Amino acid sequence: MTLKTCMPAVFVGHGSPTNALADNAATDGWRALGAKLPRPRAILSISAHWYTSGSFVTSNPVPRTIHDFGGFPKPLYEVRYGAPGDPALAARVIELLAPDPVRPSTEWGLDHGTWSVLVHMYPQADIPVVQLSIDGTQPAAVHYALGQRLTALRDEGVLLLGSGGIVHNLMRVDWANASPPPPWAVDFDERVRARILEGDDAAVINYEQLGEGARLSVPTAEHYLPLMYVLGSRRAGDVATIPLTGFELGTISLTAVQLGA
Repeated sequence: MTLKTCMPAVFVGHGSPTNALADNAATDGWRALGAKLPRPRAILSISAHWYTSGSFVTSNPVPRTIHDFGGFPKPLYEVRYGAPGDPALAARVIELLAPDPVRPSTEWGLDHGTWSVLVHMYPQADIPVVQLSIDGTQPAAVHYALGQRLTALRDEGVLLLGSGGIVHNLMRVDWANASPPPPWAVDFDERVRARILEGDDAAVINYEQLGEGARLSVPTAEHYLPLMYVLGSRRAGDVATIPLTGFELGTISLTAVQLGA
């Protein structure tokens, strides 16, 4: 495939692992994204669920499906997303992020932050997928800078996919899913979306300053940081869109962000 324009970059709020088996507004949105986006030659996923000390990238020719959760229905553990890996892409990621050390890993695979979304976006599992871990010792600005250095991949047919959640507070979820999201969650999600559309990436990096809801919306950073990689890859002329919004369980945002057409 000859690429005439660079690939978009996409962030998704992946919500519950059970979305892998669901048919709802979020999964409809992911399927629509997969149908609309130019077909990538490979996918580099940055998932909230590979949160490490130091940076790693999967180099498996055949990455395993990781069921990194407990207490869910048996059919969820039977899901296998059999996409191939791409050791050459892993090496390219290491090259682009040098001199910062990124170590290849064959111990990890594809966790649910990746496969629960891709099973809807690309159900044939025929596009190679590589995961890059999130170094939890580094602040948001560092992750944004890493995204900037990965921008070249968009010209090489690679879809940058960040998977997490702008609002992700498990301590305050409504397990009955019977109530609307609390005002603080809605307010923070809207503030972040507005800054993204305005091109004010600095405000999104310094999210702690985006109102009183920031502390509750991002009690820990792992679900927010995948957004930094996507925004870091923003290029002059990229149009930012919000292809999906919404919440589940009250305090888990499903907002998606797309950069580029």
